[in-house]
Amino acid sequence: MTDDVRWIKTHCARMDHGGCTIQVGVKNNKIVRMKGDPEGILNQGYICPKALASPKKLTHPSRLMRPLKRKGSRGEGKWHRISWEEAIGFISENLQAVKDRIGAKGVAFCQGMPKGLEHFVLIRLANTFGSPNVVVIQDVCHAPREISGMHTCGFYPVVDFHHQSKLVLLWGSNPTSTNEEGQICSLLLKQLNQGTDLIVVDPRQTKLAAKAKHWLQIRPGTDHALALAFLNVIVTEKLFDEDFMRNWGYGFDELAKHVKQYAPEKMSEITWIPSEKITESARYYAMSQPAAIAWGNPIEQNMHTFDTARSLICLMAICGNLDVPGGNIQANDPGILSLGKFVRADLLPSKRDEMIHAHHGTIPKLMTVPPAFFRKAVLTAKPYPVQAAYIQCANPLLAYADSRQTYEAFMKLDFLAVSDIFMTPTAALADVVLPAATQFEFNDIGHYGLGHGYILARPKVVEPPSECWPDIKILNELGKSLSPPEYWYDNYEDLLGMIVAPAGINYSQFAEIGYLKGSDQFKKYESSGFKTPSGKVELALSQADKFNFPQMPRFSGLPEPEDPEYPLVLTSAKSSYYLHSSYRWLEKLREKQPNPQVLIHPQTAAKYEIQENDEVIIETSAGRIHQFAHLSNTVDPRVIFAAYGWWFPEEKIEDLYGWQRSNFNRLTSTEKLGQEFGTPNLKGINCRIRRK
Repeated sequence: MTDDVRWIKTHCARMDHGGCTIQVGVKNNKIVRMKGDPEGILNQGYICPKALASPKKLTHPSRLMRPLKRKGSRGEGKWHRISWEEAIGFISENLQAVKDRIGAKGVAFCQGMPKGLEHFVLIRLANTFGSPNVVVIQDVCHAPREISGMHTCGFYPVVDFHHQSKLVLLWGSNPTSTNEEGQICSLLLKQLNQGTDLIVVDPRQTKLAAKAKHWLQIRPGTDHALALAFLNVIVTEKLFDEDFMRNWGYGFDELAKHVKQYAPEKMSEITWIPSEKITESARYYAMSQPAAIAWGNPIEQNMHTFDTARSLICLMAICGNLDVPGGNIQANDPGILSLGKFVRADLLPSKRDEMIHAHHGTIPKLMTVPPAFFRKAVLTAKPYPVQAAYIQCANPLLAYADSRQTYEAFMKLDFLAVSDIFMTPTAALADVVLPAATQFEFNDIGHYGLGHGYILARPKVVEPPSECWPDIKILNELGKSLSPPEYWYDNYEDLLGMIVAPAGINYSQFAEIGYLKGSDQFKKYESSGFKTPSGKVELALSQADKFNFPQMPRFSGLPEPEDPEYPLVLTSAKSSYYLHSSYRWLEKLREKQPNPQVLIHPQTAAKYEIQENDEVIIETSAGRIHQFAHLSNTVDPRVIFAAYGWWFPEEKIEDLYGWQRSNFNRLTSTEKLGQEFGTPNLKGINCRIRRK
């Protein structure tokens, strides 16, 4: 590159969960080169295909460039341009009208996956406006692990890849393809090169599964059965940490008695894993010190997620792997502003009782609304009506379970506003669409509020187009219009400064440093106990009766009873080239995966007379979609892996870009939900397949 290229260090965002330190080459306000930073705290030089393609979205001809207001019928695809002043006024007028008519809780504020600071500014806006209803897909991502941890051991036990483990148990996580929050593959691969052993639990033979000491090819939706079988082996063979259990285990005797019913031989029939493999893997985990469980969000994507998460935390605990280097730790935050203070939780003290899902008996500490209950409120006014929604960083028409229900709910809303960088099927249903800045075009903070013990600086590298605003700025302006102005700022970037001010620095200094990480402190329970009612790890929940939850993790069945009409098991896996439903408009990524592919074992394909690249129809009791066959020996003959997040930006807006044809969530339903988190079944669904 020529000498006039300016290099800026930042952290990736909105192409995955983010976390990779990257070096961005800029010339004439354009990104001309991207490379991974060898000094990156998480990635150590790694960079993925999505990040390399990401600069193209800044200059894409289909990018949203100005605020748009609907004209004609909702979903008709007709718009006219308005100014930002008109857009802020129009949104504020409509949200305020709902508040005046039925109260602030009649407005929902919705957030998707890419969580920078905008996620928490949205919560601040909801709190200052007076609405308890922030709708997030945490029911199938993050919340079950985090909140199950808070109830079991008083914290969210995150994997510690910064210290050497003897063994990593990779459970439903595939970090070489898609990075779970804070788990970039570089640190894991470094450990494996230094002698760390690996066990992989995954229904598909991933690249890491092929390298593992044991690969447990599990039936989708039976993770709780497998984890309970691990507990059975470890307790029966007395492989647990007796000192830790004696001092810090609440309900160990009850758990030991309870797991006797989950012998590997019995659970083998359910999980499809040979009993000897279950036994060997459980022994190896128990005898490896320290060992870490790196768990991905697939374990959270069926109605039994609470039992799965609880079982795995019990597994960490009885083997003495909680809050030890190289185990699953309670990460320590750096000296920054607390989340509660930033979102102004004090302004809405009744939130816990007023949230939509509080009326459905969900678990305490779940502070975001599961999408299934949000849509029920819109469609049935239960427990109360919701008539307006503001959505950012999300495409719920593709991402929420039961897409038809989502469509019906959005069509019924009195008002819908969407902020995005491209027109999506969801945005096409809105009354007003706002053009957002991309992650390279504004200053941001990554990983705040996620419980990993660090925050990452995301300084901007180029200026955005004149009418593309950062989501943080949009929310700041809406806040000044909808709530007392003293909660907001003339310059939205002051919101970033608030967070790092307690560390004695401003945002510019933070950007120069790159990240802030809490100090390493382990076994904190030895001085202060565990933050649970008993002060110990609650293998048996001491307040189970109070909240009407089972005291022990249990196996209560498959996600769905077997059905001969639908003899195959349906699951899905994220693509390494896309982020959920995003970026199918980027040519460099679309070339790598141009069509939605369903993985089918060759034996299964032969049985149904399906050949490579045949268009096929996948059916469940909820619906049917079309995808293209890809034959693969990496999957079980009884399982198919459908592609997730597919729509077709090249098609007509009035048809919502073909949102129904290949959309995985037309195969899912919200008829059955887990009690604790309102989680629907996205894995382990009965299905059938045939050639079109």
